[in-house]
Amino acid sequence: MSEQKYEYVAEKDFVDQKRDIEHPSIVLEEEEENSPIPEVAAIVSNKDDPSIPVLTFRYWLMAIFFSFLLSFFNQFFWFRSNPMTISTLVIQLLSFPIGKFLANVLPPGPLNPGPFNIKEHVLVALTANCAGGTAYAVDIVVIQKIYYGQDFGFLANFLLILCTQMLGYGMAGVLRRYLVYPAAMIWPANLVQVALFNTLHKEEDLQPGQWSRFKFFLVAAFAMFCYQWIPGFLFPVISSIAWICWIKPDNVVLSQLTGAGGLGIGAISLDWNNIVSFLGSPLIVPWWAQVNIALGFFLIAWVMVPIAYYANLWDAKKYPILTAKLFRENGQKYEPSAILSDSVLNETKYDEYGPLRISTFFALTYGVGFAGLSSMITHTWLYHRRKLVSQWKQSRDHTEDIHHKLMQAYPEVPDWWYASLFIIMTAIAIITCEIWDYKLPWWGVLLAIALAAIFALPVGLIQAITNQQPGLNIITEYVIGYILPGYPIANVTFKTLGYISMAQAMTFTSDLKLGHYMKVPPRAMFWAQLLGTVIAGLTNLLTANWLLNSQENICTKANDEFRCPSANTFYSASVIWGVIAPDRMFGPSSMYNAINYFFVIGFILPIPFYYLKKVFPKGWLDFVHIPVLLAATGMMPPAQAYNYTNWLVVGFIFQFFARRYHPDWHLRFTYILSAAFDSGTAFMVLLSFFLFTIRGAKMVKWWGTDMNKCPLEYQPYYAVGS
Repeated sequence: MSEQKYEYVAEKDFVDQKRDIEHPSIVLEEEEENSPIPEVAAIVSNKDDPSIPVLTFRYWLMAIFFSFLLSFFNQFFWFRSNPMTISTLVIQLLSFPIGKFLANVLPPGPLNPGPFNIKEHVLVALTANCAGGTAYAVDIVVIQKIYYGQDFGFLANFLLILCTQMLGYGMAGVLRRYLVYPAAMIWPANLVQVALFNTLHKEEDLQPGQWSRFKFFLVAAFAMFCYQWIPGFLFPVISSIAWICWIKPDNVVLSQLTGAGGLGIGAISLDWNNIVSFLGSPLIVPWWAQVNIALGFFLIAWVMVPIAYYANLWDAKKYPILTAKLFRENGQKYEPSAILSDSVLNETKYDEYGPLRISTFFALTYGVGFAGLSSMITHTWLYHRRKLVSQWKQSRDHTEDIHHKLMQAYPEVPDWWYASLFIIMTAIAIITCEIWDYKLPWWGVLLAIALAAIFALPVGLIQAITNQQPGLNIITEYVIGYILPGYPIANVTFKTLGYISMAQAMTFTSDLKLGHYMKVPPRAMFWAQLLGTVIAGLTNLLTANWLLNSQENICTKANDEFRCPSANTFYSASVIWGVIAPDRMFGPSSMYNAINYFFVIGFILPIPFYYLKKVFPKGWLDFVHIPVLLAATGMMPPAQAYNYTNWLVVGFIFQFFARRYHPDWHLRFTYILSAAFDSGTAFMVLLSFFLFTIRGAKMVKWWGTDMNKCPLEYQPYYAVGS
């Protein structure tokens, strides 16, 4: 339904994430000048050597290579039926020994100006970080080609990707004064990376027989590479063991409740790819956050949805219990092409064909998304208003902390660089939408960019302090859906320009803060981030075109490997918000009109918990975080319920059990293990694709390859058409 990322900070000799988010920071009083924020002072160095080289040959070589590698891997996995994301943490680990290797083998001189240093390392990771995510505009390219029968060509697609990915970077030029320079703007998620950089570049004090972190990474990655062949190729049934459903597979209710394609109660997965597909690695999310996610998931998916479904709310029983697909009133598949003329709604055809229906679960997840957005406003005001106001004042009056003073040794990026970038990308966006038939007029482009610019600073203030980023995807869909109803491509283009421009501004600003902490020259950061973004956009598009042209029936059920769950959900959203539009879908005359009340519910919900916490200041209420709780099912669909349950079990093992009973091992190896498992799985899947999938070769059929052991899990309670 929506795009969600959970970013949290590790605990290592500084106040843990929960305290960092919920309690005001205290000012340190030390003789040696340091950051006034204790968690920053504990982990970020207050010394610098400006003579350390940064933009070296080693940097360029590794930055280009890893940017290409990461963007290719993540775009490739985005299309898969069980997608996964390779995090920048993997690049941080791999680039360290490679950098040291290059420093040893390259001849001394301009190509090799001494030992591989921490600033080079940071810049490589920053470049790769800009290349790490898949460009959101690729979704537009995919649904145009597959569902709307449009292809504007490579140049149009690349320009759209480029401007949507880089517009927010121009905004960062203004934001840096308020979100990067001030000590009060913490950006807690960056402290994980700072801790890892410091750890890697500090000599490990190893006991006899003790493994280094890098050796542990290599062994764990190789072990996962070998193991992943079992669920990934030889014995895929263990990817989703719906053992309760197997007891009576012809029972539709049992299948809906316990099947992997239903609510997944009791379903087990022994496939790391499945576990991390949509939520990322559970090894790096703190336990308090996982408890909120678990509570939100159980209440929404296992309490609210079954009650609504079997009470037949909104004719629920005509449709499967969990799906993002679109239906007619009689339960049959909805064909948007039947109501479109030149990819625009034809109202005469619509009146003849009938209204759109969606599954009750899908409708409720939109409602919960509405509630999550409004609850973020209330939660931020109740819990963080004083901290935001005080730190906003500090950001205006007291920017000269030790880190900002040290950064004065480097030339700052001129404002006209950022202004030029913003103007050029805005011009490219307008030209692209006007020349090619995106149906979004020039004023629509400017309105989308204005929404992103207006929300960028308040969202940045919230994220810099609380580590939460309110998304603009729902708001942008709603706004343009009312202004330009019936235009699906215009709707998703507007959403991408508005939502992603703001999100990219946050990414760029967060990376600037990481460079600020690590004393990397600002101009080097500017060019590094642009380099990573251009490489990523080009690689994303080339990879997408390759798969779209080489894989038969891609993004459909007929292709087991590449069903594109995210693209299918994106397409459904384009029909709901663009073709049908919010007035028809959720307006006063719609059967789904009650969904709008979730805005009010979300706005009110944090209030009783806030005042209960004042009455009972110590206890479980301290860990209730309503926005995180409501965001729990934000990835459903396309995520399946069993993805969540198995993710939570693994999270319990590492973030509760290992952290509590084996704290030394947990602090030393948990994040390394997460990166290793992701790397091993990624290399196995890629090798399997080139060895078997691309040649059409498959594992011989046997009981362990039969994935259709619970055939009714995707079926409606009522027979279709009844």
